[in-house]
Amino acid sequence: MKALVTGANGHIGNSLVRALVERGYSVRATVRSLGETDRIAPLVGLPGVEIVALDVRDAERFRNLCDDIDVLFHLAATYAYHAGSRTTDEDIVADSIKGAESAIRAAARQVNRVVFTSSAMTVPLRRASEPPATEADWQTDLSVPYFRAKTMAEQRAWELAERYAVDLVTLLPGAVCGPGFTRGTPSTDAIEAIMRGALRFGAPRFTMPVVDVRDVVRAQILAAETNAGGRFLLCRDEPPTLGELSRIMHAIDPRVPAAFMTMPDFMGTMLPHIDWLNSKLFDTPRTLTPELVEAMQGRQFNASSRRARDELGWVPEIDLRQTLADTMETIRALRRGAGRRI
Repeated sequence: MKALVTGANGHIGNSLVRALVERGYSVRATVRSLGETDRIAPLVGLPGVEIVALDVRDAERFRNLCDDIDVLFHLAATYAYHAGSRTTDEDIVADSIKGAESAIRAAARQVNRVVFTSSAMTVPLRRASEPPATEADWQTDLSVPYFRAKTMAEQRAWELAERYAVDLVTLLPGAVCGPGFTRGTPSTDAIEAIMRGALRFGAPRFTMPVVDVRDVVRAQILAAETNAGGRFLLCRDEPPTLGELSRIMHAIDPRVPAAFMTMPDFMGTMLPHIDWLNSKLFDTPRTLTPELVEAMQGRQFNASSRRARDELGWVPEIDLRQTLADTMETIRALRRGAGRRI
């Protein structure tokens, strides 16, 4: 089997390439730029791996790179909440949609299957009185640029897959954590912020659907090697709250402050300001934007992965405590490497 993996130097991509090599695949691994030597270093020298540059908006080059490919794993996207400006936010959305279009058009008539990595944020958040979301539900609050980018890109992928008769399966992972990342993502940044004490005075009543990167990679391979089709949520059916995460992390390492209390909901509008203050006081990554807080206020991530269990044969195997411990250790190693205080 020969696989093309886009975004191969990302958190999932790096782990997926290694897993595919172990299974005997030959892999064409694409990255945005070959000049980012530190980010592609983990891929260099892996047997059967060809590293190539690809701008996923370049449809012609994408199509050429799909020659002789059996399965396309499309992961390339910008995962960011604090993009910096409205223009950059819209670029993130446009890049995701154009990348999805290029991937499906490139795969048409030459790739056996496309495994497209979307996001659990493409399903709606739920109020306490509402039932869990499923793959039949689509995110309708598109005020958060990342929600908008992933939702519109996946919908466009399904539209084009039907038009061009592409065998498509989409995976919707929650907040991907665990080892193997070479720089922070919004998911690992949230863990780093907790490590640095961002919740020491209290945690908002938010849930975080943590899923281990190793479990996500297993789902990627199952999606490629079985006949299961459609959308598959990859998450725990009872995602932890931020306060619960802080307490588990404190048990792993007592130096991590556990949340003192759960913040009352009326403090929601203050959270972006608290987030900014934490970034200055504790050297934590920024994790909350006003749009994200507004979208989550009064709602929780509450979704069922039953379809993944029943049809894909996937269940999370890595214990949450192990995921957090491995994430924390990777963060410490990256901070040490950058000469930053732990």
